[in-house]
Amino acid sequence: MLETQVSSQEAIDLEDKHGAHNYHPLPVVLSRGEGVYVWDVDGKKYFDFLSAYSAVNQGHCHPRIVGALKEQAETLTLTSRAFYNDVLGKYEEFVTNFFDFDKVLPMNTGAEAVETAIKLCRKWGYEKKGIPEDQAKIIVCEGNFHGRTTTIVSFSDDDNARRNFGPFTPGFISIPYNDLDALEEALKQENIAGMLVEPIQGEAGVFTPDEDFIEKACKMVQDSAVLFIADEVQTGIARTGKLLAVCKGCNCSGARCESKAGFKPDILILGKALSGGAYPVSAVLANDEVMMVIKPGQHGSTFGGNPIAAKVAIAALEVVEQEKLAENAQKLGELFRAEIQKLVDTSDLLVKVRGKGLLNAIVINDTEESSTAWDICIALRDNGLLAKPTHGNIIRFAPPLVINKEQLMECVSIIRETIKNFKK
Repeated sequence: MLETQVSSQEAIDLEDKHGAHNYHPLPVVLSRGEGVYVWDVDGKKYFDFLSAYSAVNQGHCHPRIVGALKEQAETLTLTSRAFYNDVLGKYEEFVTNFFDFDKVLPMNTGAEAVETAIKLCRKWGYEKKGIPEDQAKIIVCEGNFHGRTTTIVSFSDDDNARRNFGPFTPGFISIPYNDLDALEEALKQENIAGMLVEPIQGEAGVFTPDEDFIEKACKMVQDSAVLFIADEVQTGIARTGKLLAVCKGCNCSGARCESKAGFKPDILILGKALSGGAYPVSAVLANDEVMMVIKPGQHGSTFGGNPIAAKVAIAALEVVEQEKLAENAQKLGELFRAEIQKLVDTSDLLVKVRGKGLLNAIVINDTEESSTAWDICIALRDNGLLAKPTHGNIIRFAPPLVINKEQLMECVSIIRETIKNFKK
């Protein structure tokens, strides 16, 4: 039986009728992707400037990643962790060497990895630091986005994410992002086990902190015998011009992490681009002192560490390393912000451009409640570039890291002409 091609409207109507209304997608129906491009069901080509929220850093359908998936899918897909398989150990060795940690705990989604890190941090606090049972506290930052599970929304300040989902999980202290004085005060409280932070707050509009905030926060936290937990689900895997956004003082641009030359978190959370968008893969990495508090039966996932995920993640990281995607993100990110700054300087519609590497955003000169950013994204779509607003008046720009200079400048031209011709 031959499948008939659905129209854009038919696809949208099917989702609207049969799917939960928990997303508000841009009205475009995609059917194919390759590299920096995606095509809709009518064959129109677009530049993808969202990259599935940085999941497809390596580009859509990278042949090496897809090849690894196909090869493993034809051999063995899932054993659960009830048995060993012949791929997981190789992946665990690879990824721990790649990021310079002793151990990895494999999971599937970013939110699962954050939940894993929270459990790990609390257990360490009780068993290694001696915090009284059920008294552990974790410092988080205002404006955070770490996922949408019940525990995670418990410490979100996004009312839309929290309303009518309580009662909420206790044990979190929220401080202003990019505020070392507030962190210093929070660390004076009793029973602090960890600090969970995004190096750049992507969902908050690519809120990029002071250059030294993460490094100083890490030192303050670790000097207080508290675990520093870096959520790099969106910022990691070369997106910001380094292998990890927390990297500083190390030479990991386009190569494996050499964090011994700089500083490093106690717990590292990865996801999204860990698979190049081909499969759900996430990971929590830590050294033995932290990771070994988890014993059999205390945490896990049927699919976590499955053979396909392991094989795909190895291929995805090899692509990042061998194609020097961090170097490309660093170089082209500087070019992008410089070109967009020229537009900001001449347009009353834009307030600023900010970001790092190829994780950037423009702030629109309007309120968060306005539809201006959404309307601009519709106009960008019509002109062949896909992006999405965040927080009402901010548009995030995050193309696949395989983009080249010629393609980037074509996108700059699309953005420039769209802004210049936009009418509120």
